[in-house]
Amino acid sequence: MTRPGLAVAGVTVRAGSVTLVDDAGFTAPAGALTALLGPNGAGKSTLLRAVAGVERPAAGTVEFEGEDLLALPRRERARRLALVEQEAGTELPLTVRSVVGLGRTPHESVLGGRDPDAVAAIEDAMQTAGVAGFAAREFTTLSGGERQRVMLARVLAQQPRILLLDEPTNHLDVAAQLEVLGLLGSLSAAGTTVVAALHDLTLAAAHADTVVVMAHGRVVANGPTAKTLTPKLVREVYGVDARWIDNPLTGKPMLAVARAVIE
Repeated sequence: MTRPGLAVAGVTVRAGSVTLVDDAGFTAPAGALTALLGPNGAGKSTLLRAVAGVERPAAGTVEFEGEDLLALPRRERARRLALVEQEAGTELPLTVRSVVGLGRTPHESVLGGRDPDAVAAIEDAMQTAGVAGFAAREFTTLSGGERQRVMLARVLAQQPRILLLDEPTNHLDVAAQLEVLGLLGSLSAAGTTVVAALHDLTLAAAHADTVVVMAHGRVVANGPTAKTLTPKLVREVYGVDARWIDNPLTGKPMLAVARAVIE
């Protein structure tokens, strides 16, 4: 039986008179990797920011195992949930180890007390994200892909129960993309509720247990990946043809896409 995870209902985000996300709702089960999909401008990033409480929604609720996350104080929410944004980072002259260490901030005492688990959590996070080899380098000297890995290590050090990621495979080569998605799969299998916005339908179909599909600021589908990403839905949302086939290398189902033929 699937354990309850993240439940989002009726989330609306406006910028002035413009509605960016309209009455969006979805569920993301614990122990599963959920891909947030949709064309450019569909509202994926805004919805993730609203779920994280970074962008305060005009309406809606965000609950985790029955707890209202948006009602929690910021520090308490940060102990449960972490967000990795597309261009997250810092231009301060901090080492990789120091940047990863920022993930422990929610666990520190407000009076400046020592975090006894910090060193072990930071080292483990760097090893898991594959950045331990350049822990002493300044963050500003890293490539885009290396920075992405460091920010992932930072949230791993935070040890959240909910992990939200906006394009975590951005700037990464193919091998690194597969490594990151494999890592996210391992985290979700260990119980973390993972929601990742992805552009690549093929990668999402191959790695996500469930999907949330957005179009024009609304959630138009949510459910198990193979049952939800139907050829009809993909064509309606993306304007491309799609078909589930067996991957000749792995034998597992994969989603093949091609430019739609205009009849």
